[in-house]
Amino acid sequence: MGLIFLDICFAVVGLFILRRIFSPKPSQLPPGPKGLPIIGNVLDMPTEKDWEIFAQWGDEFGDICSVTVLGQPLIILNSAKVAVDLLDKRSSIYSDRPVLQMGGELVGWKNTLVLLPYGDRFKRFRRLFHNLIGSQATMRQYFPAEELETKKFLRRVLAEPQELQAHVRKTVGAVVLRISHGYEVQEHMDPLVGLANAATEQFSLATSTGQFLVDCIPALKHIPDWMPGADFKRKAKLWAATLVELVERPHNFVKQQIIAGTANISFTSSMLESKQLTEEEEFDLKWSAASLYSGASDTSVSSIYSFFLAMTLYPDVARKAQAEIDAVVGNDRLPTFADREHLPYVDALVKEVFRWHVVTPLAVPHRAVQDDFYAGYHIPKGSLLIPNLWKLTHDPRVYHSPMEFKPERFLADALATEGLGRQVEPHPRESAFGFGRRICPGMHLADASVFISCAMSLAVFDISKCVENGVTVEPVNDRTSGTISHPKPFKCSIKPRSPKAITLIQSSDEHL
Repeated sequence: MGLIFLDICFAVVGLFILRRIFSPKPSQLPPGPKGLPIIGNVLDMPTEKDWEIFAQWGDEFGDICSVTVLGQPLIILNSAKVAVDLLDKRSSIYSDRPVLQMGGELVGWKNTLVLLPYGDRFKRFRRLFHNLIGSQATMRQYFPAEELETKKFLRRVLAEPQELQAHVRKTVGAVVLRISHGYEVQEHMDPLVGLANAATEQFSLATSTGQFLVDCIPALKHIPDWMPGADFKRKAKLWAATLVELVERPHNFVKQQIIAGTANISFTSSMLESKQLTEEEEFDLKWSAASLYSGASDTSVSSIYSFFLAMTLYPDVARKAQAEIDAVVGNDRLPTFADREHLPYVDALVKEVFRWHVVTPLAVPHRAVQDDFYAGYHIPKGSLLIPNLWKLTHDPRVYHSPMEFKPERFLADALATEGLGRQVEPHPRESAFGFGRRICPGMHLADASVFISCAMSLAVFDISKCVENGVTVEPVNDRTSGTISHPKPFKCSIKPRSPKAITLIQSSDEHL
């Protein structure tokens, strides 16, 4: 009996060995830095400027690489081809969002478009956005507001050039609040602009990769607030209150204006006045309007601020753009959107702003809803895919001298004149605004805001390095970490180009 048992054991072991030898090998995750048992690559995850470390991993391991954090696979995409192949061409698999415990669940950003799970509600939000700002044609109705608010911006900068960053924030907020809620901002310390600035900064911190342990260990969200290490929960409650106020306060403002008969035409007023909304429809309206404001305001602020940094660092670019504006527009009026088709260098400059300083360097992760295979690698269901937009827009295989600010890269005539023998480089819209069904729905709004800010500012201001006590101050050329990245504060000189420029800035709005 004992011998029979041993024979059976040997047979089972033999079959197991043969199966291991002849069975196909399990598919592998994309390559990446070697992790530790159980915790994986927790210790490898960067705490700031993740995009630079991820780009280094791409150079070492390839355009698609991976790490695991406590069993969660992170698939990092370091080339436009891989990002398009997966996020565009296979968008049915990769259009979902991860459940972000801190920013999404505890703070509440899961109800805004950026973190909304893929499904019917997401599609409703996208339709609302498309009807509002989804194309260049629909954006034209907002051009007068863009031009008006940008002229107010010029006045503020003329009066207090040292407060540039605050002026940019106020102007972008004014444009978006006009569109979303018909709200006209106050000239000094507007409460809604301040509220939105606080909320969007909190969003960037709450959703930044690797900043909160609860995103890796969801069970931590159940610990009591008083426990040591629960600071994140107390912080989440404060941030959640800010977000709720951002959603409710402007919405209630519109409702009050409608009752009083004084509501301006806006995204929110048009919907509220069109029919009696159900509770669900009003919930969608409030959060989609908040999505528009929170999504468009902080990102455009970053782009316009980076424009001023670029002009400070690259005065030759500013002079070329000014020469074009002077030749096409003259000095008796300010540029308008109608001039854009006749300002190819300024248009290329706007493209370079989006490429040189990509606002969301790692976008927001996509989530795989099923197992998939790509280039021989296994992408398990539930994997988070992170397109490294910074790498894509600074890839030397795609963009020549990618760290330099060169609008000429988008102009065939300029490249031919310089005798560089290069092709026009890809429009940054192909990478900088995301991919697939999650591509930024506000990209036309961002493009319009940045164009008119660049064109009007260059028409009337000379932007240069400032001089203090006879010494030229080199501006800080660095950027903040977080989901939305900004240039770090820098010093520059902003002066009117001429007495005629001062007159243009101070003239009445009717002259636009």
